[in-house]
Amino acid sequence: MKIALIGYGKMGKTIEQIALKRGHQIVLRVDVNNSKYIDTGDLRGADVAIEFSQPDSAPENIRKCFKAGVPVVCGTTGWLDQLDSVSKDCKESSGAFFYASNYSIGVNLFFEVNKKLAELMNSQPQYDEVLIHESHHLAKLDSPSGTAISLAEQVIEKMDRIKHWVNYKTDESVTMGAESEGELPIFSTREDEIPGTHIVKYFSDVDEIEIVHKALSRQGFAIGALTAAEWLQGKKGVFTMKDMLSL
Repeated sequence: MKIALIGYGKMGKTIEQIALKRGHQIVLRVDVNNSKYIDTGDLRGADVAIEFSQPDSAPENIRKCFKAGVPVVCGTTGWLDQLDSVSKDCKESSGAFFYASNYSIGVNLFFEVNKKLAELMNSQPQYDEVLIHESHHLAKLDSPSGTAISLAEQVIEKMDRIKHWVNYKTDESVTMGAESEGELPIFSTREDEIPGTHIVKYFSDVDEIEIVHKALSRQGFAIGALTAAEWLQGKKGVFTMKDMLSL
């Protein structure tokens, strides 16, 4: 499989290492130095593009892949206000688009556990507070993380008493808990060289329940993205990890 890497930072380089070990070929590498010059001609030699760039450039990069007729796997977060529009463009161009806020297989199983726990908690009003805490390295640009937003939206969907999420940075003067009724606080921590961690925690007067996912390396995300690229071959439409994992 011939792969175009759009975004050649730490994640792009990790994907490259694993792809080469699997016998794939990297035909294009796009980074901050040449991103302005990418066009459909550059992309046409690829069987698939894997896009891990920046929130402000991701939608345009993805649309260039559609125009070139190249399936695209995207892991960039922070641009989801345009996801519906990009998905519509994919369908209109008969393209193939795979998006996930997190490509870790473990995280996607964690999503399913999160939804089930929230569903159970919906009928347990004594757990009247729930929060999400996500922590990442300093280079993580978006806050909250796309994974934290996905977790929050799943809780909101399953729990009638939770209406909206609000993000706080942990260096702000806030209490670790909801500040208004119906609020789901997401606390974001950015520290040097810490593993990406997501915690969903429920409180009652007598106990606490939490579920945790901790990423020990980037390889889990890279393997998931590359597996998605392999899975996407020959398909048309918009897909997510739920499709690939048959969840």
